[in-house]
Amino acid sequence: MSFLSSPEFWIALSQIILINIVLSGDNAVVIAMASRSLPPAQQKKAIIFGSVGAIVLRVVLTFFAVYLLTLPYLKLVGAALLLWIGIGLLQQEDEGHDLEGHSGLAGAIKTIVVADLVMSLDNVVGVAAAAKGNVPLLVFGLVISIPLIIFGSTLILKLMDRFPIIIMVGAALLGWVAGEMAIGDPSIAGWVAERHTLHTVVPALGAMFVVAIGKWLSVRREHRREQLEAQQQQQEAKNQPAV
Repeated sequence: MSFLSSPEFWIALSQIILINIVLSGDNAVVIAMASRSLPPAQQKKAIIFGSVGAIVLRVVLTFFAVYLLTLPYLKLVGAALLLWIGIGLLQQEDEGHDLEGHSGLAGAIKTIVVADLVMSLDNVVGVAAAAKGNVPLLVFGLVISIPLIIFGSTLILKLMDRFPIIIMVGAALLGWVAGEMAIGDPSIAGWVAERHTLHTVVPALGAMFVVAIGKWLSVRREHRREQLEAQQQQQEAKNQPAV
C-alpha cells in the first residue's frame, strides 16, 4: 500500500477521475434513458446495478484497450450496435410505464451495460494512459467514478421528466457518438484522414438517422396500436346483443 503515499499516484488518480467526468456524460444519458420507463423504485436499482456492471466491464475492457482498438472493423460494429440502441431507446418515449416487474428491470440493466461497453471503446484508452500500467490505480479510479455516473444519471432522469425534449436530444447524442466511433475505425482511418469534413458530417448523419428512424418506428407502432384498438372496438360492438 506504499503507492498511496506517492504524489504521482494521486496525480494520476485525479486524471482518471477527470477523464471519467468529462467522457461519461453520454453514458449517463444512456443510463437515464434506459431506466426512465421503470417505476421509481426500479429506476434506482437499474441506475445502481447498471452503473456498477458497466464500470466492472469497463475495468476489464481497459486492460485490453490498446490491443482492441487496433483491430479493424471493431469500431464499425460498435457504431452499428450503438445506433440500434439509440433507436430502441427513442421508441420507448411513448411507452409510459409499460415496463414493469423483473423483466423490465433486467432489460434496462442489460441495455445500460451493453451501451456503456460499446461507448467505452474510446474513453478507456485515455483512462489506461493515465494509469500508466498501474492496475490498483486503474481499478481505484474507475470504482470512484461509479457515484459520479450515478449522480449524473439521476440528474438527467429528473430533467427528462420535466423536459421530454431531452429524450430526443439524448437519442441524437447516441447517433453522434456512433458516427464518431465509425470514422475512428483503423480500417478506414487513412481514407477518413483525407476527408476532414467527415468528422462532422458522419456524426451529424448518425444523429439524424437515429432520430428519424426512431420517430418513424414510433409513429408506425402507434398507427398499428390505433388499428388494433379500432378492430377490438368493432369486434366488441358486433358481440354485443341486439336490444
